[in-house]
Amino acid sequence: MADIIVLDDVIDAGVLIKRILERKGHAVSVFTDEEEAIAHVRGKGADLAILDMKLRRMTGVEVLEELKKLRPDIRVIMLTGYPTLETARESLRLGANEYCVKPIDKDELESKVAEVLGA
Repeated sequence: MADIIVLDDVIDAGVLIKRILERKGHAVSVFTDEEEAIAHVRGKGADLAILDMKLRRMTGVEVLEELKKLRPDIRVIMLTGYPTLETARESLRLGANEYCVKPIDKDELESKVAEVLGA
């Protein structure tokens, strides 16, 4: 299965995603700090990053840009509680594979992860 990182400024949101995806057999690391998530990908890599748009110091789009510089092949799903056409377009333009709206729907998350990972 896949090595996945989740970056969300709300730890409970990350833990919920972790629980859902670990039941599917994935290894999931949860971060609330942008620099720690980027350092993890730099050091260990990841197959998939699930990034919230609104973070503490950076935006999810800025983290997406950094991760793509480190690992151009990393797949990315963006999360937002405030969907706009502009953020969706920007995310996809910068290499995000998919877009999910909060609150997280378990079935939608599972199917988008499977689709993005090519399962």
